[in-house]
Amino acid sequence: MAKVFELKFPGGCESLPEGFWSAVDVWIKKPHVVNKRLCGVKQTESQEVGREALLLLLQEPEEDQDVFNFITCTLSPAQTHEQEDLWSSSVRTFIPKVNSYGTTLHKELILKDFGRQQVTFLPFEEDSEGQVSLKRGNIYQLQLLHLHSEEWALQLHVLAADAWFSDGVAYPKLAWLSSDLLIRLQRWASESCSSQFSSTLSLLPLEKYSATYQQLKDKYKAMVKVWPEVTDPEKFVYEDVAIATYLLVLWAEERAEKSLSSRQSFVDLGCGNGLLVHILTNEGHPGKGLDVRRRKIWDMFGPQTLLEEKAITPSESFLFPATDWLIGNHSDELTPWIPIIAARSSYSCRYFVLPCCFFDFYAKYQRRQCKKSQYKEYIDFISEVSRVSGFNTEEDCLRIPSTKRVCLVGKSRNYQLSDEAEAEQRRARFIQSRQIASGAAVQRSDIRNDGACCHGNKDTDGTPDSSWGAGFQPRDKVETVRNCASLPRDFVDSVVLQVANVLLGMTEDDGGSSDDWNQGGSLAVSEVAGLLEQETLQLLKKECGGLQTLLKNNHQVFRVEGGRVYIRDWRDRKSSRADTKRKPVAPGALKTRPCWFFEHHPQRCPLQAGSCAFAHGPEELRPSTRPLKKMKNEAL
Repeated sequence: MAKVFELKFPGGCESLPEGFWSAVDVWIKKPHVVNKRLCGVKQTESQEVGREALLLLLQEPEEDQDVFNFITCTLSPAQTHEQEDLWSSSVRTFIPKVNSYGTTLHKELILKDFGRQQVTFLPFEEDSEGQVSLKRGNIYQLQLLHLHSEEWALQLHVLAADAWFSDGVAYPKLAWLSSDLLIRLQRWASESCSSQFSSTLSLLPLEKYSATYQQLKDKYKAMVKVWPEVTDPEKFVYEDVAIATYLLVLWAEERAEKSLSSRQSFVDLGCGNGLLVHILTNEGHPGKGLDVRRRKIWDMFGPQTLLEEKAITPSESFLFPATDWLIGNHSDELTPWIPIIAARSSYSCRYFVLPCCFFDFYAKYQRRQCKKSQYKEYIDFISEVSRVSGFNTEEDCLRIPSTKRVCLVGKSRNYQLSDEAEAEQRRARFIQSRQIASGAAVQRSDIRNDGACCHGNKDTDGTPDSSWGAGFQPRDKVETVRNCASLPRDFVDSVVLQVANVLLGMTEDDGGSSDDWNQGGSLAVSEVAGLLEQETLQLLKKECGGLQTLLKNNHQVFRVEGGRVYIRDWRDRKSSRADTKRKPVAPGALKTRPCWFFEHHPQRCPLQAGSCAFAHGPEELRPSTRPLKKMKNEAL
């Protein structure tokens, strides 16, 4: 039984019909963005087919007449007009994240009909012997209808809804297709926006990436349970597994292309936790990682994983002529230097860099006036560095749990070895021009104050020992804590009291019952900043997050949501998602901090002493165990 699902576009949608085809292309080429059980698809090039060719594609013309009619006659007779039966056809092969299909390939024949504004999906299975079977029950079609004036509708047509089959991977549920996918397609078509970056994993064979990733994920997932660092293990373990997968497949393809017999060597500059080095080493690639600061997890890897606590500076002392690949994984200040270091190490040295924080050669990267996002502009800058360094530069997008996913790869040179001297002069001139443009000597304090990496685990340090790195200002070896936690307590208390008094003064206090407890008003964070003296603001600007971080740190007093600051009412357990998860205070619970409201609010704390997590008066205050724990950790 055929079935139709419809979703109307909001009025005045100017992106149609072009936006419809843009949305369809996302679903065809990148189904994994919505179907999370897919790694992706492999698609053949499209070709035009007519009525006769289409009938040949269908196995049994007589039995498939209903399929042919479905493809050509979806419109009602009143809407149908003369069309030339011509389709753009292609085939996509699904690549599941976890292959439970064995050698059977799950594919779809895709027919685009630009005249009728529709695209038809005909799923079929192909076994190892090339035998093909059409899945008639799962044939469906997407169509854009122009109703009248500026009204449009997106329709999903299903040939046989009562025979629909779902396994949740290649065959999604019909309810998901008719709701989730249709809504997503409508939004994509309305926005009609395309990414500034390339498709994910565009430089690799997707099948090999999927198989290798699952293998490595199973092999190293135990690291999540024993992760000793303060960073999130779920994020960092699987992110490094994905990056390692990318490099291993990239290098395997390179060995096949160049007929290399041995595995590529590598050096990871600014290796951080060292897990990427550990995985690549375990998978047979000789290499090492360098970082200015040793991590706890290094001791877990064993002697076969070479990790060195060493300061890195762009200089003759840090060239790697015997190394095949240099890696810069969120390498901070070193990021623009890595193509330079690779180019100067040897003519055959290649590089992989995954930029994160925005640094130039000698200072923070300064934005130009353009319509690009800051991230895209910075990626283009590193691409320019790579090109000037002499590399044929390729850009790709990784599948990692991070907002900074675009990598740059330099596998070959854009000049001959005999032209090395000229290429070196070009690099030197470019570096010198960036030094002059950045005003390096003036902006050293900017890096110290604002240059913290969003990952917080990649550092460099040292003193330049050659002219071509002179002026490079690396980060200190000792990581400075700049989350307002090290500010003087008296300073923090005075800011908290000043802001709280202003909020409380925004509402009248009639001294009534506890039900009339003064909750104060609210101010935007920018308005709160206007209350403070310039000297106070300058001190806060040196901290990550500044004033907003200080307010959030004082969670007992303030609630910061949507860029506005409120007095926290501890009676309201639904005031934020964090409060709904908060457990009630256990009888006799240890109280190590005084209640701010009991001491400073005109009406005291709205909670009874037994219900408040903080001490009402010195008699309830117990000694804190924090100093003891701190001393114990320092001893370890």
